[in-house]
Amino acid sequence: QVQLEESGGGSVQPGGSLTLSCVHTLDADNRSRYCLGWFRQAPWNRREREKVAYAASGCPTYYGEFAKGRFTYSQDNDKNTLYLKMDKVNPGDTTEYYCAAGLKYGCTCAWNYWGQGTQVVVSS
Repeated sequence: QVQLEESGGGSVQPGGSLTLSCVHTLDADNRSRYCLGWFRQAPWNRREREKVAYAASGCPTYYGEFAKGRFTYSQDNDKNTLYLKMDKVNPGDTTEYYCAAGLKYGCTCAWNYWGQGTQVVVSS
């Protein structure tokens, strides 16, 4: 069982920045077996979530095309926390963001654990 909890959502103007945080319960021994990352609710289908960024040990950090060059994924293992720094945001980034964890298979992941979500609104 992995528990996750997001924070840091809110409103921001287009072109601005926002950093999301997520605290998780994976310990050091289990961390290498799991992926950790960020998803967001697809605005066209509220039952569908799309990958934003995630990390799997020994693999390049994944970024969705919309996130490349704008969003930065990072982790602080001492604090059991992952971050998503969002720069140059635009109105299309407005949605619910979730952190997630799942067992690692090579450089892919079985996403089985989810936070409750945090809302991001980009508007002038």
